[in-house]
Amino acid sequence: MQPYEERLSAPRSWWFIAVLIGVSVGLIMLPFGTLPMLGGLIGGAALACVAVSSYGSARVRVVADSLVAGEARIPVSALGTPQVLDAAEAAAWRTYKADPRAFMLLRSYIPTALRVEVTDPEDPTPYVYVSTRNPEALAAALTAVQPA
Repeated sequence: MQPYEERLSAPRSWWFIAVLIGVSVGLIMLPFGTLPMLGGLIGGAALACVAVSSYGSARVRVVADSLVAGEARIPVSALGTPQVLDAAEAAAWRTYKADPRAFMLLRSYIPTALRVEVTDPEDPTPYVYVSTRNPEALAAALTAVQPA
């Protein structure tokens, strides 16, 4: 079995933007005095950093016999063959090819993805779409734990 774990962390530029948000809030608070400006700077930056950290905390893992994507835990026995999506194909499946019933762990800053059909006849979800920086390794890990 090949273990797989990945955190879909936000790019560094988002952290820079979070700091700039703090600076902006500080500048907005400047007319009210030095203390409000410092409070706005620290508070604005802290809130923006919490938002970036929260959005970038999603994890993709293959654990025992399940695919764990964010908050979802999907048994591998309910999944079909994984399909590795390059940047162009992943963009197509995020937009005009997308099915609203699909489960999507989508991060726009990650260009590649993995798409896996849901084979459980009782589940209305047609497929699972997971943004991943290494779709080949995730596909190999899922294939390794699938029942024969």
